[in-house]
Amino acid sequence: MYAPGDEPTRARMTAALADAAHRLDVTVSGPPSWGWMGRTVGSRAGTACWLRVASSMKGRTLELVPGEGAAGAQERVPEDVPRPRLHDILTWTTGPYTYIAELSDHAMVPVVSPGRCDLTEDPGLPEQWWDDLFRALGALAMTGAGVRATVTDVWVRRAFPHFLGIPAPDSVSRVTGHGDLQWANLTQAPLTLLDWERWGRVPVGFDAGLLHVCSLAVPTVAEQVLDVFGDILGTEAGRVGELCAIAEMRQAVARGSYRDLAKPLHARAEALTGVRPPDTPSPELPPLA
Repeated sequence: MYAPGDEPTRARMTAALADAAHRLDVTVSGPPSWGWMGRTVGSRAGTACWLRVASSMKGRTLELVPGEGAAGAQERVPEDVPRPRLHDILTWTTGPYTYIAELSDHAMVPVVSPGRCDLTEDPGLPEQWWDDLFRALGALAMTGAGVRATVTDVWVRRAFPHFLGIPAPDSVSRVTGHGDLQWANLTQAPLTLLDWERWGRVPVGFDAGLLHVCSLAVPTVAEQVLDVFGDILGTEAGRVGELCAIAEMRQAVARGSYRDLAKPLHARAEALTGVRPPDTPSPELPPLA
């Protein structure tokens, strides 16, 4: 489950959420929704909006870069990709932390998996939902509008040997994608894609591959992902994209998150590569040789 890592983080982010509400002249209500390790927190704002605040230590990457994040998605992603409309965005610094606040439409439909990226049971999503997701990712992939590379080539060169036990590919094919397509970022029907912080140029198959590995505990859903996105994941480029997703998730497991996924990720990596990956890799990547 997503939750702040400790009480100081909870207090700091709760204060940042209140600060953002004051700056944007909105009133937040209801219980907060936490992101990974308390790095983000969100809450309903007014009657029809959602206020989300993200933080990082000063000097780390958290800034309004043209074309990136929620603001970039608002400007560049086609309207037929279902997502919340962004109303306002701001950034500020308090002490050693930098914050970004985003005020957007509140998705009235619940997310598929509240508070966690993976599934514990089949949510029973209708065929129309899967069709809408396929079309949304297809439209996003064709935009060519992603500014940054999400999951960089340098990271891939370091992560594949470390987390998968295989050499990195010579090249990584990319399309424009969401970058964090997991079950806490997808609503039930009608479909809406949430959290556009990481959108950009992703490895082919990365979005579908991440959704697949976050479904491994529920075989019926995992098979549905493979059925819908088989034409992508069944290619060599798509296999590389899913391996990128597995390596990223194994790094998260090594850092103490998503422990329920440790065994399924290990097994899926071996199934895709024919090589047994390292059992307990450290979370920190070694430098390039």
